[in-house]
Amino acid sequence: MDRGSERDTAPGRGAGDTAAGRIPLAVVVVDRAGLVSHWSSGARRLFGVGRENAVGRPAADLLPVSGALPEDLSGDPMPDAYEGYDGLGPDLESSLGGHSAYATAGRARIFPHRQEPDGERLDVLWWAYPLIGPGPSRLLVLAADATLLRDERGYDDETAERISPGFARHTELPASDELERRLPEILPSMGPGLSGRIVSQILELGYPVLEFSQFDRVPVTPYWGVPRRPGRMRTEAVVPQERAPAALVPAGAEQDLEYAAVRERLEFLNEVSSRIGSSLDLGETIREVTSAAVPRFADFAGTHLRAAVLAGEGFPDGPPDASTVMFRVWVEHNDEPGRWDDTVPVGEAFAFPEHTPFYQCMVTGEPVLVPRVTQELSERISGEFEKRDLRPLIGGRSLLIVPLKARNVVLGFMVLMRRPDRPAFDDMDRTTGAELAARAGLVLDNARMYTYQENVADTLQDSMLPQVTPRMAGCDIATRYLPGTRLGRIGGDWFDAIKLPGSRTALVVGDVMGHGLNSAAMMGQLRTAVQTMAAMQTPPDQLLRNLDDLARRLGDNYLATCLYAVYDPIRGELTLVNAGHIPPVLVRAEDGSSELLDLPTGAPIGVGGVPFEAVRVKVAPGDRLVLCTDGLVEVRGSDIGEGLAALCESAAHPAASMDDACDTIIRALNTRGGRKDDVALLMARLNGIPDEHVAEWRLDADPREVARARRLVRERLLKWGLPQAVETAELLVSEVVTNAVRHAGSDRIGLRVVRTDALLFEVTDDEPALPVMVSAGPSDESGRGLRVVSRLAREWGAGAAGHRKTVWFEQAITG
Repeated sequence: MDRGSERDTAPGRGAGDTAAGRIPLAVVVVDRAGLVSHWSSGARRLFGVGRENAVGRPAADLLPVSGALPEDLSGDPMPDAYEGYDGLGPDLESSLGGHSAYATAGRARIFPHRQEPDGERLDVLWWAYPLIGPGPSRLLVLAADATLLRDERGYDDETAERISPGFARHTELPASDELERRLPEILPSMGPGLSGRIVSQILELGYPVLEFSQFDRVPVTPYWGVPRRPGRMRTEAVVPQERAPAALVPAGAEQDLEYAAVRERLEFLNEVSSRIGSSLDLGETIREVTSAAVPRFADFAGTHLRAAVLAGEGFPDGPPDASTVMFRVWVEHNDEPGRWDDTVPVGEAFAFPEHTPFYQCMVTGEPVLVPRVTQELSERISGEFEKRDLRPLIGGRSLLIVPLKARNVVLGFMVLMRRPDRPAFDDMDRTTGAELAARAGLVLDNARMYTYQENVADTLQDSMLPQVTPRMAGCDIATRYLPGTRLGRIGGDWFDAIKLPGSRTALVVGDVMGHGLNSAAMMGQLRTAVQTMAAMQTPPDQLLRNLDDLARRLGDNYLATCLYAVYDPIRGELTLVNAGHIPPVLVRAEDGSSELLDLPTGAPIGVGGVPFEAVRVKVAPGDRLVLCTDGLVEVRGSDIGEGLAALCESAAHPAASMDDACDTIIRALNTRGGRKDDVALLMARLNGIPDEHVAEWRLDADPREVARARRLVRERLLKWGLPQAVETAELLVSEVVTNAVRHAGSDRIGLRVVRTDALLFEVTDDEPALPVMVSAGPSDESGRGLRVVSRLAREWGAGAAGHRKTVWFEQAITG
């Protein structure tokens, strides 16, 4: 037969152009008497027998009946590549004879013409699906030419073991029985999702095809179906369950029992599918998956997952091996309470020994079935685990271990056991358990991916939010950030507190419009720009104008609101400027009253062409300033004025600490239903700096003033009771004042010392150029001053405002 001369074609495809990923199929239906009732044109081309000569004949005369293939028709042994049927499932002959109530698959070599033993032998892949329900049809057989996979697709034998059949348009299926419409009803182990996929293929394609993939296994294909190649690990202790002789059970009763058994398993799997995956929480999903098996399917279920899955580190890298650490994440059983707790505790992590069925399932990714754990096997398994005796727990039980996989990678496995008084697991249970694990693996992988994405989002958000120092010069600060309830949990809200020269502090809250990664990235850019301009002592109104220009240069979609405030604790003054943000709340320490500060609103950052106006507000020691984003006060369906009023009321509530005050606000406003946006909250208690803790002097641009500066500083520190700080302070002040005297453009040199939790020294002159640290050679007489300051001071910096600059440094107070 010249199979290359005749090939199925679909509409729109030329002859010889097989669709990518698809191979023509033969479709055969066998009735309850074992006779062929449907024989497609694909079967005629594959097996060389026409429909008129096939229908009504025994199927065993026409089809490859044995997967074992001890000999071919000439009596010669088959090649090694096709020997060694490993007993993991019945061959096609069992299915043709009605001795298998579940799907099977295999591989065989046959002659296309039984009358021509010298002809070319065919390498055939086959799949057999028992048909249930009313009607004469008993078995659906699909077959494909395996050489097409190798010669035309380049797939090796190992890849061929992963392929799964799809179906074609109803022209090749028995239309009289409406087979394609009734697939969910008559094929066991097929859910509605898969049947929908098959029906869509039937309508799309022009001929029966085999659709194959290395990464996806159609659930109705038995995991154990295709004979393994030599050298592959074989599943041990798998003994097919003996069936009652057909003569002892009436044929109709046996079919009814098989029908009920299949229905029971389908109902169980459908029930499990509806129970698991109710949430994307990984821990809850693990409990649902484990509990779904007990007690209906097993008496004990234990779920083990790889460490990378639980740690939220992304998809596990490569297959597991002897060094792979597994966590026992959940155990469910119906034995007496506490029986398993000490021997198999939840949370335990270890690598499974190689000579155990658990390791075998883990590394092969295939189910392992032990119908009964014998005393010898229980001792061997128990001996692989140190300091624990598993024999009383597993001896005499039926054991089934199924892999939890996603995208062909093993995430873990489930250990299922039945007590000795229950029927042992059989091959149908193995298929059911594998299907249960397949669905569980998908649900667990979804939860794992969600957990991973949440971890990434939280890490990204945390990296962009500043670590605000709780104590700044003259003020205490507390912050809160609440991620939104939207998927992704990443937003564009931010807060910041920036140390400025002159003991001042910049307080910032902003909100990028939108949500997600783009908003978070824009937030990071704007926050960095604010920090840079604040450190350069840019006036508040000019800072927002510059930020607005930057946002418009970055793109049309860059819009954000921002509230920028500078607190001067020496003057007791706030300078605020607003760009479309909600107003801050000021709580007065004198009477506990609170008010929304009336500020010019301005336009959001990125609108452009709108001026920003700064406002100065006098504050007293103990007053509190509350800044937040609109996610805290704005709820869909409610007026934002209600939220602002609630903010004022809760901010005025007495609290023992700043943290308690923030928590009071969050509790009061976050309980309002409907919040989906993220929230940034910053509270500053404006303590001020007492006059007696500030000393200021004016110096002349004369080298002799350096000695005077040292003397003034020494006297002030001794007056404050800080003799241990005198020596270092004199040295550093001498270096900074010397630079000012040398480079000042006028006689105006200012020296100020401020005492807070540290000593702050500021030297101001009329030269706007900022100092630069240089490298001084051995013979240079200058250039070492800033290096000395950098080495001995806790912090130092310089900033320019107008035509004046300030060099400052901090010295820790010790003793």
